[in-house]
Amino acid sequence: MTPDLTTDRPAATPRDAGANRSEQARRVSTVLTGNWVFLALVFLMAFFAIKAGSPFLNTDNFRNILFNASGTMLLAVGTAYLIIGGQLDLSIGSVLVFSQVIGAKTIVALGGPAASGYPHATIAIIVGMAASIVVGAAWGLLNGVLVTRLKIPSFIITLGTLGMALGLAQVITKGTDVTGLPPQMVTGLGMRQVFGLPLPAWIAAAVALVAGLVLAKTGFGRHTYAIGSNTEAARRSGIKVARHQITLFMMMGALAGLAGVLDVARYTTTQVSGHGSDNLVAIAAVVIGGASLFGGRGTMFGAAVGVMIPAVLNNGLVIINVQPFWQTVAIGAILIVAVAIDDIKRRQRLHTR
Repeated sequence: MTPDLTTDRPAATPRDAGANRSEQARRVSTVLTGNWVFLALVFLMAFFAIKAGSPFLNTDNFRNILFNASGTMLLAVGTAYLIIGGQLDLSIGSVLVFSQVIGAKTIVALGGPAASGYPHATIAIIVGMAASIVVGAAWGLLNGVLVTRLKIPSFIITLGTLGMALGLAQVITKGTDVTGLPPQMVTGLGMRQVFGLPLPAWIAAAVALVAGLVLAKTGFGRHTYAIGSNTEAARRSGIKVARHQITLFMMMGALAGLAGVLDVARYTTTQVSGHGSDNLVAIAAVVIGGASLFGGRGTMFGAAVGVMIPAVLNNGLVIINVQPFWQTVAIGAILIVAVAIDDIKRRQRLHTR
């Protein structure tokens, strides 16, 4: 006679049922907190598609969204590396302004007379772009050296260099924007279309893709995560922490310089007073995208999605005739939610240890 195996199974206790419900709740929470940012972007696009219709759902508008997001994307790439590595840079908007001022003045000086059609425009633009990137990297080097040598929190150091960079840019320009740049800046770089998209959008996408691969697939990326997770443990494992942190700040500065010269290429003038909130927008985008302010966590894909949320939000609000100032309110609220979710995840990890 075959024994009835079902009678040998212990009956489920209330404690077991409670544990199962707790595990199911934890899994649901993990799914929601891991994908809510992408779902929020989808929701925003669906909302504006329904509310605005064809003015939102057309190729030209999506092209504008990507174009407007390209500068923020470059800043978010550098910010993502820094936050994952346990650092912050509040000076990026001012570094962007200072770098673009130097780049723009270089282009004006080398481009040749306007009456002759700027005969040296091409070489001037190349040299000006290089100057802007190098100057940005130099500010990043200064930030990194001060942070690692003085052992002062990075947000204090970069708050100081924020004022220094912006003040020096205003001294150099006497508070006025640099003008008189060759129109080739717009036709050859700022507004040039490649496969239907503006060239700056392609540049930003390429930088984000390469940076994402480096972060996810190389030793440099692993070291960044390790330093952000536990600096002392990373140092004891043989990672040159100070050198790595300086490199991260230099990357951030160089990307700010690149974003600055692309901004000049779009408007053919500098924007000395137009980048005061760039640091907050970049930090918000990265945190909204899932990076932890405690360091050691984050992805480049998440940062890219985080950049697109304010870009879509601003574009959609303008189309439906809502004051764009509401964008700041919405982004602030989303940022609070993102930080709260990050704290929930951290508590879950601590609880499971």
